[in-house]
Amino acid sequence: MVLRLFLGACLLSTSVLAQSAFAYDSAGLQIIVSKSTQSLAVYDNGELIKTSKVSTGKPGHDTPTGIFSILEKRKYHESNIYSNAPMPFMQRLTWSGIALHEGKVPNYPASHGCIRLPAGFAQSLYGKTERGVHVIVSEKPVEPQRIWHSTLFQPTVEQPDGNLLLSDVELRPASFDPSLKVEVAMNEHTNSVTPETVVKPTTKPMRILITRRGDREKMVDIQTMLNTLGFDAGKTDGQMGQMTISAINGFKRWKGLSEKGTAVTDAFVTALYAASGYDAPPAGQLQVRQDFKPLFEVAVGIKDPNLPLGTHFLEATAVDHAGGRADWYSITLENHLPAATMRRLGIDADKFELQESASEVLDRIDIPNDARKRIEDLLVAGTSITITDLSHFPETGQGTDFITITKTIRRPS
Repeated sequence: MVLRLFLGACLLSTSVLAQSAFAYDSAGLQIIVSKSTQSLAVYDNGELIKTSKVSTGKPGHDTPTGIFSILEKRKYHESNIYSNAPMPFMQRLTWSGIALHEGKVPNYPASHGCIRLPAGFAQSLYGKTERGVHVIVSEKPVEPQRIWHSTLFQPTVEQPDGNLLLSDVELRPASFDPSLKVEVAMNEHTNSVTPETVVKPTTKPMRILITRRGDREKMVDIQTMLNTLGFDAGKTDGQMGQMTISAINGFKRWKGLSEKGTAVTDAFVTALYAASGYDAPPAGQLQVRQDFKPLFEVAVGIKDPNLPLGTHFLEATAVDHAGGRADWYSITLENHLPAATMRRLGIDADKFELQESASEVLDRIDIPNDARKRIEDLLVAGTSITITDLSHFPETGQGTDFITITKTIRRPS
């Protein structure tokens, strides 16, 4: 399920250029591309302000669907593999080569994976966006819907001195990068440990990802609990090295569990959590990025984890710290998961087609109060939440927001 299969699609240079600030306030801007209608729509604070026809990837070079953001902008760029083909007003969506840019726009998919825009529109759109503006690519047309839900974050009300109170909770700074070396911290509400440092806030919008916990996050918890109990599992790095295996076997001998076969068994995990005074492992993980860098992450609860989450994108537009209120809009995208992936994630395949709405999925998510306060202290317009069953894609790494692919396209060999 790797997106490296798009490496040949409209490949761009990977050097990052500093971007000048635009006068246009793009905090509430969303760009939505529909492949089935070959169209693009621009929304500002939930209101449709502009549409255009586009040309996406032709068969064999299909444009991936999912949730992206603008990573880099250049007024002029040339493809470094397609005969130096000109790509004016380029706005990069992935470091592997997908971008918005000016080009020939027939009434059908014709590009090598990029999203071509008509000349006048490409220039106009370029002038209205900044790095970080979200671009949603879907098969069928979708549009943002106003949503209210108690799980959605609302801004902390300003204090009389005009300063926002920062939570004193210690949340482990995330350290995930292209090698996916994730540091994870659960909090007291979700059976976790607390970290050592707190990252200072900025005024940049946050990017929040809520997904199922992966093997690395689970292993970090195991290492942490083993170390706390006095078994030396080594670094809490999510890697099951020799020290971790030795600590696991030591715990098993203590509890009379078999050391044969798989090291991490259900019986071992249940006994370890019980010995540490915790309930069952949490099912979900919330991660936060800001200004294309990891900020922090924490475990969250997911009710009925055997049901799919689907893929939902939510963005805060008007954020009023004086009144303690934010407006949120949601977009639900089609979900595509292979049977093997569903089995690995513990999703009931016979319930996969019963896709829930964003509100129904929010009903199932339990966010710890300390993490909620930290986010609400920093909440600004443009802050977004992505909810999805799969965790990280290879495209998410240094210099990106969370990139979510809803459908992987296999190119012919």
